[in-house]
Amino acid sequence: MNYDGINIKIPEESPTYKEDSRFVISQIMAILDKRAEVGDNKIVINTNLKNGLPLENINKIAGPVCEAWAGEVFSGIRDNMNNEYGLINVEAQERLGMSDIILQFRKKKDSMVLTANVDVKATANDIPGSGKGPNITSFSRIRTAYVNDPDFLFIILSLKHKVYSQRNEQTGLVDGIMDIVGYNAYDLKYVSDADISYNPALGTGQIQIKDIHYITYQERTTWQMCQLLDEKYIHSTRRTLDDWMREARKNKWIKD
Repeated sequence: MNYDGINIKIPEESPTYKEDSRFVISQIMAILDKRAEVGDNKIVINTNLKNGLPLENINKIAGPVCEAWAGEVFSGIRDNMNNEYGLINVEAQERLGMSDIILQFRKKKDSMVLTANVDVKATANDIPGSGKGPNITSFSRIRTAYVNDPDFLFIILSLKHKVYSQRNEQTGLVDGIMDIVGYNAYDLKYVSDADISYNPALGTGQIQIKDIHYITYQERTTWQMCQLLDEKYIHSTRRTLDDWMREARKNKWIKD
């Protein structure tokens, strides 16, 4: 992407961004580690189906179920005002929002409040390829977010689940058990170039992760992330510089 002659806005993140990102991810992982440690990582789905859930299609409902589980886990921590993780607020987002959950943490040493936009992605541990290359967010939406807030923290929370059936002794029916068997959290801004792809098929295009189970990190600034997004966009066979300029003017990526 060549910006010659374009009066573009260059976002500059705060000097503590890298430390803040690491702090938020470490707290999210610590919360999930504790849930796994105490065995609170199972979702029981009660039905009136005598043969249980159709496991071959369970991945179709797993996303919303895992998202709801994560929201409840974080909300349960938040309700303890003196929790050890510094989690002070949890907000579920609208279905078509950029993220699924917003988490706010307070850093104890400087009392700073950090806001993380969390996108929950569920994949089946026992279904090959399930959720492997998910859509993350639209190109224009995330590009605009980084310009409007250079410290915008967008976290991908990957939850790996395994589902099995178990007969309920009280009802005689078969319960579905969705077991969260693996999890990881990534800052989108630090996902490597090779792991990010662009799909032009929907709207302004979707930013995707090529393989959510094998992500490598590459530290970059917010401006470098914007440049990477622009390169992914402009190198698509369906996009031109005129398309990019239209989005730039519409979303105020360039100065008047």
